[in-house]
Amino acid sequence: MSTPLSRRLVMRRAVFLAAGAAVGSQLLASPAVARSEGPDPAQLRESVRKAQEREKRVLSGIPSKNGWEMEKAVDAFGHVYTRPVPGIPVKDVQVRMGDVETVLVHVVRRFHYEVDELRAGDVVGWRAPSTVRKGLAESNQASGTAVQIRPGSYPSGARGGFFPQQLTAIRAIVDECAGVVRWGGDDKHPDEALFYVDVNPDDERLPRLAEQITTWEWTPGKGAGSGTV
Repeated sequence: MSTPLSRRLVMRRAVFLAAGAAVGSQLLASPAVARSEGPDPAQLRESVRKAQEREKRVLSGIPSKNGWEMEKAVDAFGHVYTRPVPGIPVKDVQVRMGDVETVLVHVVRRFHYEVDELRAGDVVGWRAPSTVRKGLAESNQASGTAVQIRPGSYPSGARGGFFPQQLTAIRAIVDECAGVVRWGGDDKHPDEALFYVDVNPDDERLPRLAEQITTWEWTPGKGAGSGTV
């Protein structure tokens, strides 16, 4: 999981996507002209240049401890965005969009209902790569694949922050995630505030769990807060 990402591969992907976007937009705007003349080279070069700038501004090329790429900014055309947390006072959290978002938001909501009620500001998602320790699980926050719940109440390196019944609920949340999510309190260097995705980007267990959570949320009597999942 600690193998550096290929910067060349990342940049090549961005160029390809930018080129496709430029071609696609021209096809939509003027199909007949696009078919006969092809994309405007100047427009294509400008799209590629902007995509490269975005990649440089957002992507780090460095993986967090769980193998996901750390990002230098949020809400900036990368993968990490401010996302809603429905139904509880924690209105939003900055996490990686898609399956990671589905899973971590579910964990936060279950914590609220089953461990301790949360307030606005209690959950910290993304943190800049420069603010995390790369060798620890907290680095996963920089890739948008981890959250800390009340980090001020459960400081990194300390154990014993939860009552036994709270620990039982935390174990149930983690067990439900079937190896996809890990609690930082179980790490050698404990971080009892931390919950993080513990699989790499290609692990099929993540999308399977996200699909299951989505099914629960749409099923009456299931999902976070129902008491039955």
